[in-house]
Amino acid sequence: MSNPAIILHSPQLGENIGAAARVMRNFGLTDLRLVTPRDGWPNPAADTMSAGAFEAGVTVQVFENLPDALEGIMWLAAATARLRGIEKRVGDAADAADAAFERLGAGQSAIMFGAEKSGLPNDAVAVSDFLMTYPVDPDFKSLNLAQAVCVFCAEWGKRREDADRVISQDKAKLGEPAPRDELYRMFEHFEDELERAGYFFPPEKTPLMKDNLRAALIRADWTRQEVQTFRGAIKALALGRGKARVDRDD
Repeated sequence: MSNPAIILHSPQLGENIGAAARVMRNFGLTDLRLVTPRDGWPNPAADTMSAGAFEAGVTVQVFENLPDALEGIMWLAAATARLRGIEKRVGDAADAADAAFERLGAGQSAIMFGAEKSGLPNDAVAVSDFLMTYPVDPDFKSLNLAQAVCVFCAEWGKRREDADRVISQDKAKLGEPAPRDELYRMFEHFEDELERAGYFFPPEKTPLMKDNLRAALIRADWTRQEVQTFRGAIKALALGRGKARVDRDD
């Protein structure tokens, strides 16, 4: 079984990366993925704050974009303070840990955190399955990035030894589940063709329209075969098939 990965999207401070790695290792998590860290990688400040977590087994992968960071991820939770009007399952860190635990054996899950100042971008939230929130005091909402990671990791630590509760939600499902990176690229393919067709109008509403489309599509429990079929359908609608096929310069 695979423990959840922790994804830090555009983290700014090496100290927070190191502190996050430290608490991950405390609770048995070792897969840390960084998307465009501001100060690059490796980072001496992260190593200092990690208290040896990297030497103790925490691995770090660095990615230039989110789709690549989501390779192999079958279920994704996004830590956010803003629900943004998107219809998704919402819960706290305990709920997110439960959901990730129940998917052990059905592919790897990931918990994604945004930059210290701005949080996650809308397009990252749109491709998530679950919105993880924190019951912080509304008069003092400031929660450090590493502390936010710690809250989830502590909840995971309560569950990770309870192997008898491992449930695969995909046991009865035919076909191999589609990794999140393949879904992300399917969305991009779909949006590119909608763009060509002039669907996104007025232009200023394009980001919101894309977020809504992704949020709706992500709720389906896609298999790899279904993704391939859907992308074939997109291509056929755009170009036609057989005698109906049209040539187009890309």
